Amino acid sequence: MDNLIDGRAIAAELNGETRQRVAALASRGIQPHIAFVRVGEDPASKVYVGMKERTSAELGLKSTTHVLPDTTSQADLLALVERLNADRTVHGILVQAPLPRGIDAPTIFSAVDPRKDVDGFHPVNVGKLMLGDAGGFVPCTPGGVHELLIRSGTTIAGAEVVILGRGNIVGKPMAAILVQKAKHADATVTICHSRSADIAGHCRRADILIAALGVARFVKADMVKPGAVVIDVGVNRIADPTAKNGSRLVGDVDFAGVQPVAGKITPNPGGVGPMTIAMLMRNTVQAAESLTC
Repeated sequence: MDNLIDGRAIAAELNGETRQRVAALASRGIQPHIAFVRVGEDPASKVYVGMKERTSAELGLKSTTHVLPDTTSQADLLALVERLNADRTVHGILVQAPLPRGIDAPTIFSAVDPRKDVDGFHPVNVGKLMLGDAGGFVPCTPGGVHELLIRSGTTIAGAEVVILGRGNIVGKPMAAILVQKAKHADATVTICHSRSADIAGHCRRADILIAALGVARFVKADMVKPGAVVIDVGVNRIADPTAKNGSRLVGDVDFAGVQPVAGKITPNPGGVGPMTIAMLMRNTVQAAESLTC
């Protein structure tokens, strides 16, 4: 069926726009520079940071990765963040989650200079998002989902949107983006979570259904309104004896069952993931433009 929202193609389009902005900065002798901070040897974190490093290089951004042992104290991590805050050659800072036990992630994210907070997690940027202030940084995954909706021609204004998951990384900021009185927003938004009654009933009302709750294949075909736009943010590892390492990644949506019902749907992988990195690159360029204007 030709109802896929191709995240890779849309990310490539967005990256092309970012390249143009990088070239404009280069003409002024400026190269956007993002600093990655990874604490410990979490396998997924290593993969994610590696992907971000490669995309940075492809788009002409400079990246520097600081790898700290998992025995690093919160005080030492805060000290590194402060050094990066003070480094005028660094425009963006990303502290890769998850962080080891004993380190309070909100404290670390709040220590990043909000002007360099390209992940969009600092309370200042969260507040700007809630207020509809375009001067802040939008978190990369919900920002990427928004771009997918816009660039796939999805009508957002007046739409019934149901978001599965109330997390600080996707669910809450996604709702804040779509509920604004603004272009490409003006939606009616419902957030469902583990204590919500009749989640399936809420889902069946949705013109746009965004799944970000972290439960493998939770969304079934009978939960989806025919013709609805379905965005699958989930990343879940399940056992698969046919796979090389005995497991594989699936989303929050039962793709095979839902695709015939949906009007548009993101594949997983190849949907939201590429957009998250593309938005990070765009945020870093935005930071460089702002800090060097």
